[in-house]
Amino acid sequence: MLKIVKSSLLIAASTIAFSNIAQADDINDALANICTIVEADDKGELRKKMRRVQSDYRLKLHDYYSGISCGGQSLIRTALSSNAVEVGTLLVKKMPSKVLQTPEADGKTLQAWIAEQGLQSSPISEELNSRI
Repeated sequence: MLKIVKSSLLIAASTIAFSNIAQADDINDALANICTIVEADDKGELRKKMRRVQSDYRLKLHDYYSGISCGGQSLIRTALSSNAVEVGTLLVKKMPSKVLQTPEADGKTLQAWIAEQGLQSSPISEELNSRI
């Protein structure tokens, strides 16, 4: 009887571990072309992708935002660099203001990076300033 319980627990644990790995691969597949969508300023497609990820994986933008890098830049920085105003303002509106104020991977906040790049006149920058 004890062997049956142990083997059942082992099978259950391995199944859970495998499903977590499979979900991680699936989420990566679901977010695979998000950088292209941001660079193309395709707000409708970005909304669809965000809705799909939220319904399939129960993840909101702030849950996976920091894990996405587009050529070494975050999604909002990519939108600013590509002059993707529609997508950039959507991303800023969807992110919690606390997250918008935290330093990114290079240690700079979005505001500091924008000032460094001379992008203060961008509508995305204006939306960011109104949110913070």
